[in-house]
Amino acid sequence: MDSAEILQKLEGIFRNILADATLVLRPEMTPADIAGWDSFNNASLIAAIEKEFGVRFRTAELQELKTVGNYVALLRGKLAQRG
Repeated sequence: MDSAEILQKLEGIFRNILADATLVLRPEMTPADIAGWDSFNNASLIAAIEKEFGVRFRTAELQELKTVGNYVALLRGKLAQRG
């Protein structure tokens, strides 16, 4: 799965959790850029992302997720490890 495909799936998850059908994600976006992306919704986002992609994030990995692009890069790595 390439970065564009991951970003597209992430966008669907973010739209669903944050209840914003018009949300368009860009790699440089941070929680400050997206209305509703707070600590409470972040937990829901993480759970939904793990379920959608069939992965588990370690605590240390979660601490490094500062931008949408960080999520894409981490997911690409995890999906590549699975083969």
